[in-house]
Amino acid sequence: MIVMKFGGSSVANAERIRHVASIIKAYETKKPVVVLSAMGDTTDYLLEAAEKALTGVVDIENVEKLHFDTMKELGVYSTEVENLLEELKTLCTGISMLHELTKRTRDYLVSFGERLSVRIATAYLQKEGVPAKFYDAWDAGIQSDSNFMSADLLDSVWQTIPEALGGYKDGTLKELPIVTGFIAKDKNGYITTLGRGGSDLTATILGAALGAEEVQTWKDVDGILTTDPRIVKEARTVPEVTYEEASELAYFGAQVLHPRSMVPCRKTGTPVRVKNSYNIDHPGSIIIKEHLEQPIPVRAITVVKDVTVIDIVSTRMLGAAGFLAHIFNQFLKWDISVDVVATSEVSVSLTVKTKKDLTGLIEDVSRVADTQTKTGKAIVTIICDVERSSRILEVAFAALAKQNINVQMISQGASKVNFSMICEGSQADDVVRILHNAFFGMKEGDELK
Repeated sequence: MIVMKFGGSSVANAERIRHVASIIKAYETKKPVVVLSAMGDTTDYLLEAAEKALTGVVDIENVEKLHFDTMKELGVYSTEVENLLEELKTLCTGISMLHELTKRTRDYLVSFGERLSVRIATAYLQKEGVPAKFYDAWDAGIQSDSNFMSADLLDSVWQTIPEALGGYKDGTLKELPIVTGFIAKDKNGYITTLGRGGSDLTATILGAALGAEEVQTWKDVDGILTTDPRIVKEARTVPEVTYEEASELAYFGAQVLHPRSMVPCRKTGTPVRVKNSYNIDHPGSIIIKEHLEQPIPVRAITVVKDVTVIDIVSTRMLGAAGFLAHIFNQFLKWDISVDVVATSEVSVSLTVKTKKDLTGLIEDVSRVADTQTKTGKAIVTIICDVERSSRILEVAFAALAKQNINVQMISQGASKVNFSMICEGSQADDVVRILHNAFFGMKEGDELK
């Protein structure tokens, strides 16, 4: 048994749903459990409908048109879809009367996207002769806490998921499950959403709890790439990475599974494969506990732009016990996450990537230290074997020096699988190209062997 997850762009319209159905049919003998996101722009349409409802206008035309037109083009009809759209209209009417949209109501509203998607896809698969059955996440055993808009799964899912779908694995349930991603229910029966990486988390918890052979997440590229192909067209597929390397790749900008979504598979050792829905024969990239073969020293290069560097200097306080704790407590107070940190005897430099106003944070930190902010920076990260750190850094800095590019800050990740460097945002793409050519321009990294 495998788990296959398809995102919103993969089921954006009738044509894409046909294509996804053809992929599912190609893997039918593998006994797939399928996880789907909402169709294309559905979530945006739902939030637009909520905004209109707050002004007293009930209008779900965009949502209705997308789903009715898709069913018509696919040659299917589902009373379940029609019933859900009526339920959605009733919800928007309630919002318009109360002029209120709580987090709980917002989660209820957003859930319609995934629920509509699985019903249409199931109807089409049935039309194509595939015995399929749609499942809202809670019917598949997925339960969460009540932290609306960013819920966490309950430990009970390790028991409730096998209870709900274990029969499919052992053959007593014959219909192929099509499950909603991203959503769950709490113990009170209220619908929740799982936040960032939610659909991937749905797929990985299903795969881990059911003991799947692997979890597949389908995208529009041939797996995990050595860098962003929009920056370096010669970017190539990385055959395998570890869970730790994949987490760092995702955190520092690569389009890989969100780190929290990999937690269930890390717990059970379930492999996660990233595949291309436009090139189904390509093996893609696999995420595993340990490398099966000796990998090349540098796995990939990522970039995060629009970064702010905060330099904090205090000759009086930095060495004092509790100083750094005080500094980071201010970030906690203002709910601002830190990406990269570097410290010296009298200073600490760190980076943040946020659209929040930093004025309050800077005022609080400035009470105990001199503080300076620098905007428009970028973080370029090398995911690599840090046991070869001296040679890797030698090659990196030599390549950058030839192009007169100065690195402003460097930090080794605590995970021991990456180096991050700060540069001007205007130079970020050039830095990525230079480093990619230095490490991948030769044959399989010969320069580092």
